Amino acid sequence: MARNKYDVDEELEKSFNWQDFKCLGQYVTPYRKPIALVLVTIILANSGSMLLPLFTKIAIDTSIPQRNTNELLLIGAGFLAILIIVGLCLRYRIFQITKIGQDVLKDMRFDIFQHLQKLPFSYFDNRPHGKILIRVVNYINTLSDLLSNGLINLVSDVFNILITLVFMFAIDFRLTLYSLALLPVLIIMVLFIKNRQRAAYQTLSNKQSNMNAYIHESIAGIKITQSFAREAQNYQEFQTVSDDCRQSFMKAVKIQFLMWPGVENISVITTSLIYFVGVRQMGVDVSVGTLIAFISYINNFWNPVINIANFYNSLITATAYLERIFETLDEKPVIQDAPTAIELPAITGDIDFQDVSFSYEAGKNILNQVSFQVEAGQSIALVGPTGSGKTTIINLLSRFYDVSSGSVKIDGYDVRDVTLHSLRRQMGVMLQDTFIFSGTIMDNIRYGKLDATEAEVIEAAKVVRAHDFIKELKDGYQTVVEERGNTLSAGQCQLISFARALLADPKILILDEATSSIDTKTEELLQKGLVQLLKGRTSFIIAHRLSTIKHSDKIFYINKGEIAEAGSHDELMAARGLYYYLYQSQYDLLRAI
Repeated sequence: MARNKYDVDEELEKSFNWQDFKCLGQYVTPYRKPIALVLVTIILANSGSMLLPLFTKIAIDTSIPQRNTNELLLIGAGFLAILIIVGLCLRYRIFQITKIGQDVLKDMRFDIFQHLQKLPFSYFDNRPHGKILIRVVNYINTLSDLLSNGLINLVSDVFNILITLVFMFAIDFRLTLYSLALLPVLIIMVLFIKNRQRAAYQTLSNKQSNMNAYIHESIAGIKITQSFAREAQNYQEFQTVSDDCRQSFMKAVKIQFLMWPGVENISVITTSLIYFVGVRQMGVDVSVGTLIAFISYINNFWNPVINIANFYNSLITATAYLERIFETLDEKPVIQDAPTAIELPAITGDIDFQDVSFSYEAGKNILNQVSFQVEAGQSIALVGPTGSGKTTIINLLSRFYDVSSGSVKIDGYDVRDVTLHSLRRQMGVMLQDTFIFSGTIMDNIRYGKLDATEAEVIEAAKVVRAHDFIKELKDGYQTVVEERGNTLSAGQCQLISFARALLADPKILILDEATSSIDTKTEELLQKGLVQLLKGRTSFIIAHRLSTIKHSDKIFYINKGEIAEAGSHDELMAARGLYYYLYQSQYDLLRAI
């Protein structure tokens, strides 16, 4: 698809809905008790802070004119005590909300990673891996400040505003109305900025995703880049995606920073208005102490308003990232357990394809009513031209896709009626592109059976002829290999994969071009190990080198989504059909070489 490119912006599958914040709330809900304690602390601190301007008013209007030293000392002691309590509450609040925020991020990161494990191959085929990676790491990290400070502080600021208004109205009703005169201007400004800011950060998230995808692709393909001396061209392409990201960021920031100075200016104008009204006594009659206290309350009012404006900024910014995160979480796994799925019991390996048809796209069948039966322990080879449907057959057997019609049964159980875990844990799949994880060779072989002993690992490696090269390595089985096995040859990676499959002891084994990267000499040795590997297992082997499948119990020649021929090697050679001519052409080619 076109979007599977680093320079193609992703479009959201759905428009953002404020109801999606309920999803965010679900992550916060488990931390109700610690959040409640933080809120109590906030209420205590804010209530104490509200008393300070009142103490100032009493001191200026009463205690100082009356020269009441004892009252001034008492007010000073109360002032100091409140400051200490507020400081302790602030320290507790900062620590707790940071911890809660990080716990929420951990839960979100876990859920999105777990969800990715369940998504179909098509999801990863349609997106550069860098664009998926940025959702798990960068986008979730961007929410850190919103969750660690924003949500709790929002409650604190709202409470602060409400209690401040109570004190302001209690002191002077008319002066309070003057203080709120410019609120409509603030509301209009927020509405003006909101949509523009969200759109700007959506664009930024696209450009960040593009840049991350290009970096990931460049690192993965560094050997090809250096082989073709493409460094200069790659640098120019990176400059383009990087510059797009920078320009999008600057545009988003320009819009974002319209909010803070706007609110700050409204606050300053309001304060000036109160001074003017108070000094000129325009409809109000206030003392100096009352005016000073009122200005303090105005600051207490507008500071949280500024904080809420900043939070709103963060919220709109985070919205662009939340959309991407929840879009991924909302992606439905195409293949999942049916509500009535049962655990597949231990199998023997009988397989039955009944009138199976399948298409990746509507109207374009890859398989057309394919039917065959395989007895437990038989080895089946699948041959035929590229695109004929060989890999599709094993994908349906492993239930990486569901049939369009017909059924696939193992030991009489339809694969759609059993749980995926119970199905796949009894199957072993070895692909042409063998994946080696970063870690030791011992860990890689043990991947499918974590409780295997060291002796069992070594025995499996000996059977598939991997032991000889492993023991020659510097640290033997404890040799650390890099991601994708870059320090090993392709053939060595495949031998490790064979050992891993043997150790897992699957009842059904699938080899998809699994010997393609092994040299002829090693293959001759491996054939003896394969006899042990395939013994007692039902196996499907896809191979273009027909010499590797001559001893299979049955060979299916797949052509245009149908089984054109079926039989043993000798039977098909005697029939002189499609398989015969394919085998003969390979034989002639090898003889010519």
